Amino acid sequence: MAEDSDFPIQNIPFGVFLTRENVVTVGTRIGNYAIDLGALQQLNYFEDIELTDDMFMQDTLNDFISDGKKTWRLVRNRIAAIFDAKNPKLRDNEKHKKVVIFNIDEVEMQLPVLIGDYTDFYSSKEHATNVGMMFRDLENALLPNWLHLPVGYHGRSSSIIPSGIPVHRPMGQTLPAGETSPVFGPSRLIDFELETAFITTDVNVMGENIPIHEAEDYIFGMVLLNDWSARDIQKWEYVPLGPFLAKNFASSISPWIVTMDALEPFRTKSPKQEQCSPSLPRPSTSALSSRPSPRRCSRSAAAGTTSSRPPRSTPTPSASSARTFARSSPTRPCRSARTRAPSRAARAIKLHAS
Repeated sequence: MAEDSDFPIQNIPFGVFLTRENVVTVGTRIGNYAIDLGALQQLNYFEDIELTDDMFMQDTLNDFISDGKKTWRLVRNRIAAIFDAKNPKLRDNEKHKKVVIFNIDEVEMQLPVLIGDYTDFYSSKEHATNVGMMFRDLENALLPNWLHLPVGYHGRSSSIIPSGIPVHRPMGQTLPAGETSPVFGPSRLIDFELETAFITTDVNVMGENIPIHEAEDYIFGMVLLNDWSARDIQKWEYVPLGPFLAKNFASSISPWIVTMDALEPFRTKSPKQEQCSPSLPRPSTSALSSRPSPRRCSRSAAAGTTSSRPPRSTPTPSASSARTFARSSPTRPCRSARTRAPSRAARAIKLHAS
């Protein structure tokens, strides 16, 4: 493995890929090799970790993410142990290596999660100011609320795509300079904002708050995100409710999710907050206690409920995008094709960009 690789053994990201046998699986990456976690699970490399029997034989990471931080850490630590240079269990088993390890060029990356919600935050003061200058004068570029609250809006989760998928130029209304009536046509001012995004779990229910000091317990990991924008359409349509067609035609994310544990050594201090809001009044204790507590469903109980979840369809750049995901191969552990009703939790994974 190259010394400057973005995927050393200390990283161990998670993603979903299509193998050369047209099997879709959950996996990880070390150096230039993709690791089939579904195959590892069927070969009992995770035997004493409590996992559902098809945890890594799915087309999304949703169920794995829903299991929580304890499971994430156990699995990452086990992968690190399996691929420790001193561990002979997989290292010396050529038969297992053939079905577990792929060259990265032999796999096709997929969207790693089924995203139930997508929020885009305005978390950089410099970026908020620069964008503000595109639509307003310098004096009013940074709006006053930015200094007091997290400014964000809900984006279109259905148009989030993995890196490498072509993006279509959007059509819409624009107002040419000096004109009083808009025209319709393709956008001529396309750009993208390079952002980081984090994937959160489904643990809280509607009406239930998450304390700030517990927030990191709900973050699975981070991806890079290209927030595509049609600025000429945006300039005409964003008043008064914000962007619509100008921002919802595509958002590209990197297919590997890097966990917060892997990023911990690179933690740094945030910019110093220049201005704070005064303490805001809070509901009285009696008001909070009189509110009924939301009932929390266990994952096992929710997993058996019926669902109207539509079949997942991931666009791919290749012409032969129709695949048989559950196909077995004589050189791989046999995977039975089964239907499974996803839990409410599995449908609620969220992505937040900034």
